[in-house]
Amino acid sequence: MRPATWIVTLTVGVAIVVYAMGFAFASATVGNPAPPLAVQELNGETFDLATLRGKVVVINFWATWCPPCRAEMPALNAFYQRYHAEGLEMLGLSADRHHDRGDVTKVAQSISYPIAMLEDAKTNGFNAPSTLPMTFVIDREGVIRYRFTPNSTAVTGKALDDAVVPLLQQKPAGGSGN
Repeated sequence: MRPATWIVTLTVGVAIVVYAMGFAFASATVGNPAPPLAVQELNGETFDLATLRGKVVVINFWATWCPPCRAEMPALNAFYQRYHAEGLEMLGLSADRHHDRGDVTKVAQSISYPIAMLEDAKTNGFNAPSTLPMTFVIDREGVIRYRFTPNSTAVTGKALDDAVVPLLQQKPAGGSGN
């Protein structure tokens, strides 16, 4: 292959990959149905977003080495403890590497909501987050309603109250509650 042909082929290939990645990231946007996510939690249970229709779900991408991530965990934990019985599900999805699993497990012992490792995901339509922390709020119908990031809205007790409590007060489309 001539050098000029090779460069054109490479450029087209890169453009196709970037274009495809754009579609993958676009699927995890506010107003769209949440992409699939299935992962084994640290406790051995399976978190499968597809099975949680009828529940409000909060998914928090974080890492042990991320100070803003750790700073918002008490608010997430308190919110989970307060609203879990009302149909709230939550998952902390750690972006740490497997060799840091011990650090992740140590943090998980101090909170109530389930934790999993991003690298353990069997299915992850959310992909790797572009920034940390990143938190998605998914309504009872499986639609992403909010995305919190440090550059937009940080996770606080008030921000969670404002975003999630109204979703918890809405009844599922099936009408029979949780």
